[in-house]
This record gives sequence, C-alpha cells and structure tokens, in this order.
Amino acid sequence: MPTASGHTTAIRASKVKGTTVYNTAGDKIGHVEDVILDKESDRIMFAALGFGGVLGMGEKYAPVPWSVLTYSKDKGGYVVPLSEDTIKQAPAYEMSDLVKDDAAGAGAIRQRSYEYYKVANDWN
Repeated sequence: MPTASGHTTAIRASKVKGTTVYNTAGDKIGHVEDVILDKESDRIMFAALGFGGVLGMGEKYAPVPWSVLTYSKDKGGYVVPLSEDTIKQAPAYEMSDLVKDDAAGAGAIRQRSYEYYKVANDWN
C-alpha cells in the first residue's frame, strides 16, 4: 500500500539502489546510489542521490531527505520537486564522507540536507 508520498510500506534497499531520479519536468537528474540508515533510531537518514561524473568518475552524492522522493510507476523511478540546478548546488559529498567513522558525521550532513531542501526535521 502506498504512503502519502507515493512510497510503498515495504521495499528492499537493493531494489531502490540504482533507480533513476527525475524532476517534475521529466528530466533525469540522477539516481539513488544508496539509502543511508540510522542504526540507532531505525530510520532512514537520507537517500544518496548520485549525479555528475562519467563512468563513475567524479560522481558526487547529494543527501536528499527520503520524504522528498515520490515513486512514479509511469517513470519506473523517483520524482523529486527539484530542478537539476537545485541538485547541482546542493551540499554534495563523496560516498565515503556520508558514512565516515560509522556515520558519526551523518547527523550534521542530514541536518544540512533537510535545511537546504526546507524539509521539516522528522527524527526527534
């Protein structure tokens, strides 16, 4: 059963990884490289949206609040209400930075991400 944001109540992370992300205009703006989880709260911290780079070289990852992504059956991918420029200007990291020191810094990264996309804090 889908949630209000278009998510199903259960999905395997392996199925999400690699899924294309589109903006509302239908342009491909990246892909879900991974889903970062908070082991202590049992919540999704954010989706790591991969963009830029060629053949995996120079790719950056924008941590995007999971609630921003809406799955579209028609597209076979996620749609976000963001422009390509918004993603390109977003705080972006190397994948290793998103989970560095067992994700010790991921809380601060999550905070910056939620502030950038103007999404209400949902982890308290």
